[in-house]
Amino acid sequence: LLDLDFRAPSLCSAFKSDKEYWVNDYVNRVCEIDSVLTDCSPKYVMKGKLFVGLANPSTVAIREMSSKDRKWGMEALGRLLSLKTSLLNDMHFDYVIFDTSPGLQYSSINAIISADVVLVVMVMDKSDVEGTQRMIHDLYELFEKKTGIIVNKVPVEFLSSKTGKRNPIQLEIYQLPIIRTIPCFCDILKTGGEYVFAFEETEHPFTKALERIAAKIEHF
Repeated sequence: LLDLDFRAPSLCSAFKSDKEYWVNDYVNRVCEIDSVLTDCSPKYVMKGKLFVGLANPSTVAIREMSSKDRKWGMEALGRLLSLKTSLLNDMHFDYVIFDTSPGLQYSSINAIISADVVLVVMVMDKSDVEGTQRMIHDLYELFEKKTGIIVNKVPVEFLSSKTGKRNPIQLEIYQLPIIRTIPCFCDILKTGGEYVFAFEETEHPFTKALERIAAKIEHF
Protein backbone atom coordinates (compact mmCIF):
# COMPACT_ATOMS: atom_id res chain seq x y z
CA LEU A 1 0.00 0.00 0.00
CA LEU A 2 1.65 3.23 -1.21
CA ASP A 3 0.44 6.72 -0.35
CA LEU A 4 0.64 8.82 -3.53
CA ASP A 5 -1.56 11.61 -2.22
CA PHE A 6 1.38 13.95 -1.75
CA ARG A 7 -0.83 17.02 -1.27
CA ALA A 8 -2.86 15.55 1.58
CA PRO A 9 -1.10 12.47 3.02
CA SER A 10 -3.39 10.50 5.33
CA LEU A 11 -2.06 6.95 5.71
CA CYS A 12 0.48 8.14 8.27
CA SER A 13 -2.43 8.58 10.72
CA ALA A 14 -3.30 4.86 10.48
CA PHE A 15 0.16 3.32 10.03
CA LYS A 16 3.49 4.01 11.68
CA SER A 17 6.83 3.68 9.95
CA ASP A 18 10.33 3.25 11.32
CA LYS A 19 11.87 4.19 7.98
CA GLU A 20 13.95 7.29 7.34
CA TYR A 21 12.55 7.76 3.83
CA TRP A 22 9.13 8.42 2.31
CA VAL A 23 7.44 7.58 -0.99
CA ASN A 24 8.31 11.17 -1.95
CA ASP A 25 11.98 10.22 -1.73
CA TYR A 26 11.50 7.20 -3.96
CA VAL A 27 9.80 9.10 -6.79
CA ASN A 28 12.45 11.84 -6.43
CA ARG A 29 15.20 9.20 -6.91
CA VAL A 30 16.64 9.76 -3.44
CA CYS A 31 16.34 6.12 -2.38
CA GLU A 32 15.14 2.67 -3.42
CA ILE A 33 11.82 1.19 -2.38
CA ASP A 34 13.21 -1.09 0.33
CA SER A 35 14.16 2.08 2.25
CA VAL A 36 10.50 3.14 2.21
CA LEU A 37 8.42 0.02 2.83
CA THR A 38 7.49 -0.93 6.39
CA ASP A 39 5.96 -4.25 7.41
CA CYS A 40 2.65 -3.18 9.01
CA SER A 41 1.16 -6.68 9.28
CA PRO A 42 -0.80 -7.19 12.51
CA LYS A 43 1.08 -9.69 14.68
CA TYR A 44 -2.00 -11.92 15.00
CA VAL A 45 -2.48 -12.29 11.23
CA MET A 46 -0.74 -15.55 10.37
CA LYS A 47 -1.31 -15.55 6.61
CA GLY A 48 0.10 -12.87 4.36
CA LYS A 49 1.84 -9.56 5.01
CA LEU A 50 1.00 -5.91 4.50
CA PHE A 51 3.80 -3.53 3.53
CA VAL A 52 3.12 0.21 3.57
CA GLY A 53 4.98 3.15 2.05
CA LEU A 54 3.98 6.51 3.53
CA ALA A 55 4.00 9.98 2.00
CA ASN A 56 5.73 12.77 3.92
CA PRO A 57 3.06 14.76 5.81
CA SER A 58 5.24 17.80 6.56
CA THR A 59 4.17 21.18 5.22
CA VAL A 60 7.53 21.63 3.52
CA ALA A 61 7.21 18.30 1.69
CA ILE A 62 3.62 19.02 0.62
CA ARG A 63 4.63 22.42 -0.75
CA GLU A 64 7.62 20.92 -2.55
CA MET A 65 5.58 18.14 -4.20
CA SER A 66 2.83 20.60 -5.19
CA SER A 67 5.34 22.64 -7.19
CA LYS A 68 6.44 19.77 -9.45
CA ASP A 69 6.22 20.36 -13.20
CA ARG A 70 5.24 18.21 -16.18
CA LYS A 71 8.80 16.99 -16.78
CA TRP A 72 9.01 15.71 -13.24
CA GLY A 73 5.61 14.06 -13.64
CA MET A 74 6.78 12.11 -16.68
CA GLU A 75 9.95 10.95 -14.91
CA ALA A 76 7.93 9.99 -11.83
CA LEU A 77 5.58 7.94 -14.03
CA GLY A 78 8.50 5.91 -15.35
CA ARG A 79 9.70 5.38 -11.79
CA LEU A 80 6.22 4.24 -10.73
CA LEU A 81 5.78 1.81 -13.62
CA SER A 82 9.19 0.32 -12.89
CA LEU A 83 8.28 -0.01 -9.21
CA LYS A 84 5.04 -1.84 -9.97
CA THR A 85 6.87 -4.35 -12.15
CA SER A 86 9.57 -4.85 -9.54
CA LEU A 87 7.14 -5.37 -6.65
CA LEU A 88 4.98 -7.86 -8.54
CA ASN A 89 7.63 -9.80 -10.48
CA ASP A 90 10.86 -9.50 -8.49
CA MET A 91 9.60 -9.14 -4.91
CA HIS A 92 6.57 -11.41 -5.52
CA PHE A 93 3.90 -9.17 -4.05
CA ASP A 94 0.33 -10.27 -4.81
CA TYR A 95 -1.07 -6.76 -5.11
CA VAL A 96 0.14 -3.17 -5.29
CA ILE A 97 -2.34 -0.54 -4.13
CA PHE A 98 -1.78 3.15 -4.95
CA ASP A 99 -3.79 5.41 -2.65
CA THR A 100 -4.32 8.86 -4.12
CA SER A 101 -6.88 11.61 -4.55
CA PRO A 102 -9.05 11.60 -7.70
CA GLY A 103 -7.76 14.97 -8.89
CA LEU A 104 -5.75 16.03 -11.93
CA GLN A 105 -2.35 16.51 -10.30
CA TYR A 106 0.58 14.53 -11.70
CA SER A 107 0.74 11.99 -8.85
CA SER A 108 -2.94 11.07 -9.29
CA ILE A 109 -2.70 10.74 -13.07
CA ASN A 110 0.47 8.65 -12.73
CA ALA A 111 -1.30 6.30 -10.32
CA ILE A 112 -4.22 5.91 -12.74
CA ILE A 113 -1.94 5.19 -15.70
CA SER A 114 0.05 2.64 -13.67
CA ALA A 115 -2.98 0.81 -12.29
CA ASP A 116 -4.75 -2.20 -13.79
CA VAL A 117 -7.99 -1.34 -11.98
CA VAL A 118 -9.17 2.06 -10.73
CA LEU A 119 -11.43 2.17 -7.66
CA VAL A 120 -13.12 5.43 -6.74
CA VAL A 121 -14.63 5.87 -3.28
CA MET A 122 -17.35 8.49 -3.21
CA VAL A 123 -20.14 9.61 -0.90
CA MET A 124 -23.74 10.41 -1.82
CA ASP A 125 -23.21 14.11 -2.23
CA LYS A 126 -24.32 15.65 -5.52
CA SER A 127 -21.01 17.42 -6.13
CA ASP A 128 -19.05 14.24 -5.39
CA VAL A 129 -21.26 12.12 -7.66
CA GLU A 130 -21.10 14.58 -10.56
CA GLY A 131 -17.36 15.09 -10.07
CA THR A 132 -16.83 11.32 -10.20
CA GLN A 133 -18.90 11.10 -13.37
CA ARG A 134 -16.73 13.77 -15.00
CA MET A 135 -13.51 12.07 -13.90
CA ILE A 136 -14.63 8.75 -15.41
CA HIS A 137 -15.62 10.37 -18.70
CA ASP A 138 -12.67 12.77 -19.01
CA LEU A 139 -9.83 10.72 -17.54
CA TYR A 140 -10.42 7.05 -16.74
CA GLU A 141 -12.10 6.28 -20.06
CA LEU A 142 -9.37 8.22 -21.85
CA PHE A 143 -6.80 5.77 -20.47
CA GLU A 144 -9.17 2.82 -21.01
CA LYS A 145 -9.08 1.81 -17.36
CA LYS A 146 -11.35 -0.73 -15.73
CA THR A 147 -13.15 1.42 -13.17
CA GLY A 148 -15.35 0.57 -10.20
CA ILE A 149 -17.18 2.87 -7.81
CA ILE A 150 -17.61 2.25 -4.09
CA VAL A 151 -20.34 4.40 -2.53
CA ASN A 152 -19.37 4.87 1.11
CA LYS A 153 -21.26 6.09 4.19
CA VAL A 154 -24.72 5.58 2.72
CA PRO A 155 -27.47 6.30 5.30
CA VAL A 156 -29.07 3.01 6.30
CA GLU A 157 -32.59 4.30 5.64
CA PHE A 158 -31.72 4.70 1.95
CA LEU A 159 -30.76 1.03 1.75
CA SER A 160 -33.95 -0.33 3.31
CA SER A 161 -37.13 -0.54 1.28
CA LYS A 162 -39.07 -0.92 4.53
CA THR A 163 -38.56 2.70 5.50
CA GLY A 164 -40.15 3.99 2.33
CA LYS A 165 -37.54 6.75 2.11
CA ARG A 166 -36.01 7.52 -1.25
CA ASN A 167 -32.50 8.75 -1.66
CA PRO A 168 -32.62 12.28 -3.09
CA ILE A 169 -29.67 11.42 -5.35
CA GLN A 170 -30.69 8.72 -7.83
CA LEU A 171 -27.40 7.10 -8.80
CA GLU A 172 -28.88 5.14 -11.69
CA ILE A 173 -29.28 8.31 -13.77
CA TYR A 174 -25.52 8.86 -13.62
CA GLN A 175 -24.79 5.40 -15.06
CA LEU A 176 -21.77 4.84 -12.84
CA PRO A 177 -20.04 1.42 -12.61
CA ILE A 178 -20.94 0.87 -8.95
CA ILE A 179 -19.37 -2.19 -7.31
CA ARG A 180 -20.99 -1.82 -3.92
CA THR A 181 -22.64 0.58 -1.51
CA ILE A 182 -21.44 0.58 2.11
CA PRO A 183 -23.74 1.79 4.90
CA CYS A 184 -22.66 4.51 7.30
CA PHE A 185 -21.60 2.76 10.52
CA CYS A 186 -21.50 5.04 13.55
CA ASP A 187 -19.34 2.58 15.49
CA ILE A 188 -16.55 3.07 12.92
CA LEU A 189 -16.73 6.83 13.32
CA LYS A 190 -16.61 6.43 17.10
CA THR A 191 -13.16 4.81 16.90
CA GLY A 192 -11.75 8.12 15.72
CA GLY A 193 -9.39 6.36 13.30
CA GLU A 194 -7.23 5.10 16.16
CA TYR A 195 -6.74 1.71 14.50
CA VAL A 196 -7.42 -0.16 11.25
CA PHE A 197 -11.01 -1.22 11.86
CA ALA A 198 -11.07 -4.23 9.54
CA PHE A 199 -8.04 -5.76 11.27
CA GLU A 200 -9.69 -5.61 14.69
CA GLU A 201 -13.37 -6.19 13.84
CA THR A 202 -13.15 -9.15 11.47
CA GLU A 203 -16.84 -10.12 11.76
CA HIS A 204 -18.27 -6.62 11.45
CA PRO A 205 -20.59 -5.96 8.45
CA PHE A 206 -18.18 -3.28 7.23
CA THR A 207 -15.30 -5.77 7.11
CA LYS A 208 -17.51 -8.30 5.36
CA ALA A 209 -18.41 -5.65 2.77
CA LEU A 210 -14.71 -5.08 2.12
CA GLU A 211 -14.20 -8.81 1.64
CA ARG A 212 -17.00 -8.92 -0.93
CA ILE A 213 -15.48 -5.92 -2.73
CA ALA A 214 -12.09 -7.67 -2.82
CA ALA A 215 -13.69 -10.81 -4.25
CA LYS A 216 -15.45 -8.78 -6.93
CA ILE A 217 -12.23 -7.04 -7.93
CA GLU A 218 -10.69 -10.47 -8.55
CA HIS A 219 -13.12 -10.92 -11.46
CA PHE A 220 -12.39 -7.57 -13.11
